[in-house]
Amino acid sequence: MANNDITSSSSSSSSLPVREIPGSYGLPLLGPLTDRFNYSWFQGPEKFFRKRIEKNKSTVFRTNVPPSFPFFLANPNVVAVLDCKSFAHMFDMELVEKKNTLVGDWMPSTRFTGDRRVCAYLDTSEPQHEQIKNFAMDTLKQSSTIWVPTLTTLLDTMWDTIESQLDSGPVSYLVPIQKFIFAFASLCIAGADPANSPDIADKGYIRMDRWLAVQLLPIVPITAFQPLVEIFLHSFPYPYFLVSRDYKKLYEFVESEGKEVISRAQTEFNLSKEDATHNLLFILGFNAFGGFSILFPSLLSALAADETGVQEKLRKEVREKAGPTSGLSLRSVQEMDLVQSFVYETLRLNPPVPLQYGRARKDFELSSHDSVFKIKKGELLCGYQPLVMRDPKVFDDPGTFVPDRFTGEKGKELLSYLYWSNGPQSGMPSGSNKQCAAKDYVTLTTSLFLAHMFLRYDSVTITNASFTAVDKPTP
Repeated sequence: MANNDITSSSSSSSSLPVREIPGSYGLPLLGPLTDRFNYSWFQGPEKFFRKRIEKNKSTVFRTNVPPSFPFFLANPNVVAVLDCKSFAHMFDMELVEKKNTLVGDWMPSTRFTGDRRVCAYLDTSEPQHEQIKNFAMDTLKQSSTIWVPTLTTLLDTMWDTIESQLDSGPVSYLVPIQKFIFAFASLCIAGADPANSPDIADKGYIRMDRWLAVQLLPIVPITAFQPLVEIFLHSFPYPYFLVSRDYKKLYEFVESEGKEVISRAQTEFNLSKEDATHNLLFILGFNAFGGFSILFPSLLSALAADETGVQEKLRKEVREKAGPTSGLSLRSVQEMDLVQSFVYETLRLNPPVPLQYGRARKDFELSSHDSVFKIKKGELLCGYQPLVMRDPKVFDDPGTFVPDRFTGEKGKELLSYLYWSNGPQSGMPSGSNKQCAAKDYVTLTTSLFLAHMFLRYDSVTITNASFTAVDKPTP
């Protein structure tokens, strides 16, 4: 297996040659602007990084990433780390700090988050990081008893709606899934029921979409509609007032309906009401709603593209493990090896957060599979995960979606190199690291989503992000 290579090559970095970091930032202004156009327009992120790997004959090199000139107060210079071994340095909190590096050197205005830096922008050395992270992990633990019944009830409603529309033709799954995610995350994370607020029940997911889009549009690569995108979307940050009403409505909803969770943050974690509410809303919106809005469609796209008959295999496993006696539960889904592997493989090839950043806390030596590079304090590391997770020294046939890749003993070993959560899938989130607090809840929820679908249907037919048919079991 390919990952044997990384084990032997990582035994001692001292045996590897020390090499100057290749690549260049180019001329001031012109270099960052050229790289920005290539990244967002002419090449797209994957081709952008692949071409530079080939040019520099290295998975570690200097380059620029957006945003940049003319209206961003950000330094676009990064050291790209694009193999599993070099990328893993970003999980070592002694080497790397994460202060304000969620989306690179640039940070959206704190006005989007109540004039405060929420946990995602805090470094582990900042006292409030551990407070908020522990609050987030406790909130997830407290809601675990309602996780499955809430999910199954909301999914039944979603599928009933989709089925009722199928007679009229294909049904896009994007809006139904977002409505489901918003209601599910609100109930299970914030303890807030959208049904109690007519505005939020109707428009909550749209308000969340707008709040996310205005923050992130400047850094999202869009190769269509160019050069208009570069001129109007990627040249300057958008002001908060465009979504101030949306955020106010969302904040009031969480503040009003999530009183129990917010009260526990105040009494048990010594957070102010405002800090608790803004962080809870960020977790609900950015992490849960934003993440699942990417992950679930990626999962269904992988299902649609499969030509190996995986639907039949998934259906068989789901009905064996979650039969009439055991039912669908967190325990039963943890016994579904193929279902979980399908989710892991989706996360490997299509991680919800493709870019990870970290700033060198001190001078240190960074190792790739074949060289050692000297990193200076203050340099910004950048990893593009869709390439990192295609590392041929770790994954066999790395560019192919293999549904059962993570099954069996060898498959379980590969979880140590599945980095979608800002840490390995085999790792544990804590107040002292930056790994996603909901790492296990994300994979279990996505597995439950997939399992529920194959309890309800024998198969589904998907074309162009739409359901065209669902095949129910014969009574």
